[in-house]
Amino acid sequence: MNLSMLLQVQPALVDSTTKAKIAVNSEKFSQIDPFGVGLTFIGMFVVFMSLLILYLMFMSITKLLALRIKKRKLIQQPELKEKIAKEPVFTGEVNAAICLAVGLYLDEIHDKESAVLTINRVAKTYSPWSSKIYGLRQYPR
Repeated sequence: MNLSMLLQVQPALVDSTTKAKIAVNSEKFSQIDPFGVGLTFIGMFVVFMSLLILYLMFMSITKLLALRIKKRKLIQQPELKEKIAKEPVFTGEVNAAICLAVGLYLDEIHDKESAVLTINRVAKTYSPWSSKIYGLRQYPR
């Protein structure tokens, strides 16, 4: 009986002491940083550091996976070692030249249309679509 009563009282006691500590700590923090500028910078720092850590983790994972795949290919086919050593390395200038050539090629694929316009008169010039009288609600008299 005594144990069950203690288990019932304990969550209320923990809850009240936790709330009291939170209240005291919030008062101390509001005295140190009344406008919340420090908290803002701390929050931004935490977010950007976590993003940086995630970025580094993803970059290292992709590099490790690529290295693992390359090693597996070398183990399976040893003659690829010579081919991999002779693979060309494309620099930024080479990539830019390839992109420029592809862009120029795609621009020249389209037809060059002539800018000659012909205007023919039609026999029936009236069309109810362009008539303004159907747009008026009342006749102005």
